[in-house]
Amino acid sequence: MNAPVPRVLVIDDEAQIRRFLDIGLRAEGYEVLLAADAAAGLALAATRSPDLVILDIGLPDREGHEVLAELRQWSQVPVLMLSVRDAEDEKVRALDGGANDYVTKPFGIQELMARLRALLRDRVAPAGAAPPRYDDGRLVIDQARREVWLDGAPVALTRKEYAVLALLLRHAGRVVTQQQLLREIWGPSHVHDTHYLRIVVGKLRQKLGDDPAAPRWLKTEPGVGYRFQGGRMD
Repeated sequence: MNAPVPRVLVIDDEAQIRRFLDIGLRAEGYEVLLAADAAAGLALAATRSPDLVILDIGLPDREGHEVLAELRQWSQVPVLMLSVRDAEDEKVRALDGGANDYVTKPFGIQELMARLRALLRDRVAPAGAAPPRYDDGRLVIDQARREVWLDGAPVALTRKEYAVLALLLRHAGRVVTQQQLLREIWGPSHVHDTHYLRIVVGKLRQKLGDDPAAPRWLKTEPGVGYRFQGGRMD
């Protein structure tokens, strides 16, 4: 049986770069998904499960660093960052933020393909391996599909609501501070905007039917942050 064709998502606002990568990647046998901005890219990442993401830092609607931070809330897909910025601190920021590699523009297609092959080799996992899935009999959080179910019915969450839930789940049983949630989901400039977080947590509780006075999943640690309390992930 033939091995599945790797799927690569390209998120870049330059039409020429998208076209160049589309042609080059398809010639090498990859399936290609294209997005011109952060919103479209995150939507494709959530719904099409790419094997690798090529992410430009300078996007029209959001910084690539912010897109990477949000993506890392629910996915460990390899990410190769593209940028015209070649300063060392820019590369360090991307790699510390969860990127797997960094390539500056302009770049050679053969070098890029070699880097992709290396990242995809690292991606190989044992048969049957899958991202953690939470299921306590009532609440199901499928991180591979980015889906949430309650009592057998799908729960429609906004991007921010899901990001908060996924981050709390990742640290299940431990307190996640308000500042950490705000920094990782809204960005460093919003670490004091606790009202944003309260609104999102309130809506999340409402959709999950989680009583804040007697919480089953989302427990408030007054003045500190929140804790996901539940069973272990599969």
